[in-house]
Amino acid sequence: MKRLILIAALALTACKEDVAQAPPEPIEMTELALSYFCQMNISEHGGPKAQIHLKGYPQPLFFAQVRDMVAYVKSPERDAEITAIYVTDMSVAPSWANPGAANWIAADAASFVVGSNVAGGMGAPEIVPFGTPEGAGAFILTYGGHALPLTEIPDDAALGPVDLDVALETPA
Repeated sequence: MKRLILIAALALTACKEDVAQAPPEPIEMTELALSYFCQMNISEHGGPKAQIHLKGYPQPLFFAQVRDMVAYVKSPERDAEITAIYVTDMSVAPSWANPGAANWIAADAASFVVGSNVAGGMGAPEIVPFGTPEGAGAFILTYGGHALPLTEIPDDAALGPVDLDVALETPA
């Protein structure tokens, strides 16, 4: 009997450890979500969005542009541990102006189009996430760029200077 109790206790402990290590779920974007860098309401800006969950923080950091999220991830000044990153799946977004409030995908599962000629919600060149390679491919045929996983996005795609005089498109 003692052996059964010990086995059950060990199994319960293992389950608790698995739950503790599971990443937090994405939070649905509301009209109250503010962009981390500019503190502007992100629902008022078109294009894909991102959210980063940090260890020890109850709410995620939201980003009005995926480019801003990538800059945050690549920043050497960040001091909290990232537990999850989610981005808007533009493969299923209703439109560029209305990218969706709940169509989040894990950033490590997304294909990111880098180097296209589109402007994100804050006017800078955008890094556009897709849940499918086909969605990324169709976007590339129209707007240019190339698809990369999050880990291969070059630093200058997010950290480089932005020339706001360059004409960028806003997709439909």
